[in-house]
Amino acid sequence: MVDPELVNHHPLPQPGRLSTQQQDGQDKEHGPTQPVPAPAINGDALLLEVPAEERQAMLPSDPEDQKKPLETRLFLRRFVILAVFSLYSLVNAFQWIQYSIITNIFTHFYQVTSDKIDWLSVVYMVAYVPLIFPATWLLDKRGLRVTALLGSGLNCLGAWIKCTSVRQDLFGVTMFAQVICSIAQVFILGLPSRVASVWFGPKEVSRACAAAVLGNQLGTAIGFLLPPVLVPNTADDVDLMGHNISVMFYGTAAVSTVLFLLAAVVFKEKPKVPPSQAQAVLQDDSAGEYSYWKSMKNLFRNVPFVLLLISYGIMTGSFYSVSTLLNQMIIHHYEGEEVNAGRIGLTLVLAGMVGSIICGFWLDYSKTYKQTTLAVYILSFVGMLVFTFTLDLGYLVVVFITGGALGFFMTGYLPLGFEFAVEITYPESEGTSSGLLNASAQIFGILFTLAQGKLTTDYNPLAGNIFLCAWMFAGIILTALIKSDLKRHNINAGIVKSGAKAVPVESPTEPQLNGIIFHDQSSSSV
Repeated sequence: MVDPELVNHHPLPQPGRLSTQQQDGQDKEHGPTQPVPAPAINGDALLLEVPAEERQAMLPSDPEDQKKPLETRLFLRRFVILAVFSLYSLVNAFQWIQYSIITNIFTHFYQVTSDKIDWLSVVYMVAYVPLIFPATWLLDKRGLRVTALLGSGLNCLGAWIKCTSVRQDLFGVTMFAQVICSIAQVFILGLPSRVASVWFGPKEVSRACAAAVLGNQLGTAIGFLLPPVLVPNTADDVDLMGHNISVMFYGTAAVSTVLFLLAAVVFKEKPKVPPSQAQAVLQDDSAGEYSYWKSMKNLFRNVPFVLLLISYGIMTGSFYSVSTLLNQMIIHHYEGEEVNAGRIGLTLVLAGMVGSIICGFWLDYSKTYKQTTLAVYILSFVGMLVFTFTLDLGYLVVVFITGGALGFFMTGYLPLGFEFAVEITYPESEGTSSGLLNASAQIFGILFTLAQGKLTTDYNPLAGNIFLCAWMFAGIILTALIKSDLKRHNINAGIVKSGAKAVPVESPTEPQLNGIIFHDQSSSSV
């Protein structure tokens, strides 16, 4: 009789599992030993040499169970879901940066200090850290659709509350509205890798993740560009300033409402047929109950992931800090250039969007996750050094060029971290790993923004930027120490194979199935 425990723990992927059911009351003679093909994994077949009697016993008694191939299929709906998600992520990112890029205008309108306006951006980071755990738990328990509706719905609610805050004595209301938007962000930032993995095939998953992140980056870019144009500095006419702020707030609320309704219509939990072998294995695996906290524990025991968690936090936190304080850095050296400060921010993010797309295509083609991540990290560090030491030359065109180079690599790094994390943590939930990466980014973003802001105010932008450069150098070292084991890619490519053959003796260290020993042949790492 077959031991079910041994079946449940052999290293074959779940869909290739052999039944342990036996036929009672039958006494047949052993037939000739014949190779029996197992299910193919991306074209790589596995042969088991077993007697005919054993082969018959291993077959499921239910004919329907014998007809369960690892079927995969792609649906056109995936592009609609990706587009809607990217757009409401865009609006959420726009609301994050719309205050800080015109800090001097909002300080004048609400009669508060610049550090109060900085907190309208920092609150996004503060809210994320304690809420990421219930948010990722909800994603795992209730699924993609519920999480997406919460993110788009809260984003819409916060936008409408802002419309009621356009009065000089209502700074508290606009802060409350921004808190609502920051909560919405918790249900948005962790979804790119989840949307990509659940809906897109293995040859397009990195590009899909990059496109999902792209929406957030484009929102930041528009947040740099539009507020200085929509709300010019009319210090002598506060009523006109308030009217312009209202136009910006109502426009944002209207767009948010349309996107919430679209999300309610188009978002589905998952396709009827999984898009990849990796997703097919996960969806077909019913051997045990999923435990969120066990998954969390597994992630923190994964040393490569912990190293990536810290290095990703350093890089992304640096980007958040530079974005939040860009207006103050530019105005310090180029007084009265609020509009150009927004344009420099736009250049930084647009260049990063190009970098994200290029990195996504490159990862889908090469699967060199660690090498690409490390190279982009080093180039971001070099870009930060160049930006730092050319900021005060007195030529805005130089700042545009160096800011664009910095954004190309620094912003382009964001989807790399998501995809690299999914690879080294598979089969753990993509939403959980992405959520932890974002939590790390928010923590470092808070610390870096407060520290760099203090250094910039007390000394100059040079001191604050050098502070970031030192931390980014440490991030390079941590990235270099990450051991790359592309588990999801190995499943999709059939690199992880198991050999099985009949043997006359038992092995004390490997699981057996009626004389068959399963050997783990390879686990490729790049």
